[in-house]
Amino acid sequence: MSKLRVLVLVRTGHVPPLTLDGISDKELDAWKAEFDVCDTLRHLGHEVLPIGVYDDLAPIRDALTEFKPHITFMLLEEFHGVVTYDFAIISYLELMQQPYTGCNPRGLLLSKDKALSKKILTYHRIPTPRFTVFPVGRTVHRPKKLEFPLFVKSVTEDASFGISQASIVRTDEQLIERVSFVHEHAGDDAIVEQYIEGREIYVGVIGNQRLQTFPAWEMDFGQMPDDTARIATSQVKWNRKYQEKHGITTHEADDLRGEAGEKIAKICKRVYRALNMSGYARMDLRLTDSGDIYVLEANANPNIEYGEDFAESAERASVDYESLLQRILNLGLRYKAAWMTNL
Repeated sequence: MSKLRVLVLVRTGHVPPLTLDGISDKELDAWKAEFDVCDTLRHLGHEVLPIGVYDDLAPIRDALTEFKPHITFMLLEEFHGVVTYDFAIISYLELMQQPYTGCNPRGLLLSKDKALSKKILTYHRIPTPRFTVFPVGRTVHRPKKLEFPLFVKSVTEDASFGISQASIVRTDEQLIERVSFVHEHAGDDAIVEQYIEGREIYVGVIGNQRLQTFPAWEMDFGQMPDDTARIATSQVKWNRKYQEKHGITTHEADDLRGEAGEKIAKICKRVYRALNMSGYARMDLRLTDSGDIYVLEANANPNIEYGEDFAESAERASVDYESLLQRILNLGLRYKAAWMTNL
């Protein structure tokens, strides 16, 4: 295995230390993925340079010039606080003829825009909940095709930002109130989709042309009260005390192997290709009691910290964490960006 110079892009303030000596769990939470990636790459023998980026491209340009990385590992999820600008960072790397890990600019742009991605999936006849978009400043009039209950969220924000039990609405009054909440707090258009009752399933996909899916992972909502919707709210995903209180966990969906698993894998690969994705991604699905599968979202460059869902499902497919990161590097080096056609 060739030893590489790897530039790692992280958000300013999230550059991890070389060791965890003296670091509390609370401190670690903010940049655990960054530490896991950098530490593992060093153990693989690569030379690693993490740099923090917020609203200035100069640190990236300087690192490309001085460090001369073989590849850039993309852990940056935003620029200037805007989550949809990650595609612009990757575009800049392509303009600089720099290989990178993860998804290409077009795939990032398409998958991050929930409305646009759903239109593309609908065109390809990939099942996704019915939806509409309420732009900021527009009056809210519910289309007749959308029946309650409905799920209201930002059209671009991810990581369950702004999602709570109030995101599920059952009346027009609640709908107007929640759309206004998204407009005000996210500063973004609101997407409203049919709420699908069922199991919350996550599937990791990795590859450029030849794709592999990892075993289906499931969100187990434990002993949440019967009158609460089983959705991945911010509390459910990130609040450890809340998770422990209600016994919320994630684990392999053991019954979704064989024919059921093949059906899910086929749909996930279709989504990946329809949205022009590359590198690696996580598909969020809903599986109804009758066996119907709905694609909720396609997440490019998902969380790959050690012990989280993507890495755990890869482990279940006999891909350990070191092998996973090395494969992500290899895929980045093999991705055929447009600039390579002129070489």
